[in-house]
Amino acid sequence: MRVAYGWVVVAAGMLISCVAMGSCFSLAVFLAPMSEDTGWSRTGVSGAGTLVFLAMGASAFGWGWLNDRWGTRPVVLAGVMLLGIGLIAASRATTLAEFELVFGLLVGTAGGSFYAPLMTIASAWFDRQRNLAVSLVSAGMGMAPLVVAPVVRWLISAYDWRTAMLTIGIAATVLLIPAALLIRKPPPAIPAQGMPGHPARAEPATPPMTAAQAFRTSAFVALALTHFACCAAHSGPIFHMVTYAMGCGIAAMAAVSIYGVAGLSGLGGRLLLGIASDRFGAKPVLVAGLAVQAMAAGTYYFVSELGEFYALAVVFALAYGGVMPLYATLVREYFGIRIMGTVFGAVSAAASFGMALGPVAGGWVFDTFNGYGWLYIGSFGIGLGAMAIALTFKPVPRPEPLAVQPA
Repeated sequence: MRVAYGWVVVAAGMLISCVAMGSCFSLAVFLAPMSEDTGWSRTGVSGAGTLVFLAMGASAFGWGWLNDRWGTRPVVLAGVMLLGIGLIAASRATTLAEFELVFGLLVGTAGGSFYAPLMTIASAWFDRQRNLAVSLVSAGMGMAPLVVAPVVRWLISAYDWRTAMLTIGIAATVLLIPAALLIRKPPPAIPAQGMPGHPARAEPATPPMTAAQAFRTSAFVALALTHFACCAAHSGPIFHMVTYAMGCGIAAMAAVSIYGVAGLSGLGGRLLLGIASDRFGAKPVLVAGLAVQAMAAGTYYFVSELGEFYALAVVFALAYGGVMPLYATLVREYFGIRIMGTVFGAVSAAASFGMALGPVAGGWVFDTFNGYGWLYIGSFGIGLGAMAIALTFKPVPRPEPLAVQPA
């Protein structure tokens, strides 16, 4: 039985999102060893993580615009090359400012080239199985803590943080260039007909919306603000998860294993909530997921034992991992595939700005109060705000079909 090429694109997207985004977010594992080896403050090292998300957000719109015009393959290839250069150069940095600029700007800009373009191309290949396809690509990102983080921790233990970062930079480049070459545009029949064997689905007979028009809709504003607050709520607890566990007396590799458990749970959450959204709709599933995320973020205030960390990581990652693909689904449903790269790039930019708050906020909280308590209280409040904004979603108005007049 012939495997439709759309699934090859999905598999390539999973690999790219796993390795590329895992490399971007691996700074959470480097945080404590780098601070101890160099004497750089946790706030300073975390600042590089904040710059990653700022650069990712600033570049996401541009990458999405290029994706709509050039296609996904050249965009992702450019991002892979920039990612490798950034990691290799950052491993040689001799000052904190140099590291922040190189890692933050180069790696962050590279990171912006993956999420929106890969989700867009996966959505373009599928019709009736679209939620599953985008959930699987997003699941690659969820696998990153399970796959990349333990490798990084092992390399740091066996060598040092500089060798580990250099190795990750080289390995990511070697692995991802062939994967990016597998990405293709769907044949013209695919967007209209779905995968082979599925009937065509009629599209609404409406004039095509431009990106400029989309940006002025209340639906776009609500999506962007919700994604911003959602990521602002979970970025701090995720980034400082390993360091917080180590501060509670948990061994380094065990602390990294919590990060891995979260990655595995996030993978399940993407698939579970993706299936649920096919049945109940993306908006109600998103609201429910955001509510669970807020409660879980606040619960970190009360945990200190390894078993408690594992249990909370499962619930927290199930929620924050599960809601991520739903934003792409809502953008496609509201605005269509023609401008999805640009619009979802803009929504992803807002999400990246939200992610930028967590690392530096957590570092500042720790350095100021010698603990992470206020980080989790703040994440709980922001998470509730994300849920409240999500409730304001309204579909894009579409013209009613003309009534057929009796003869």
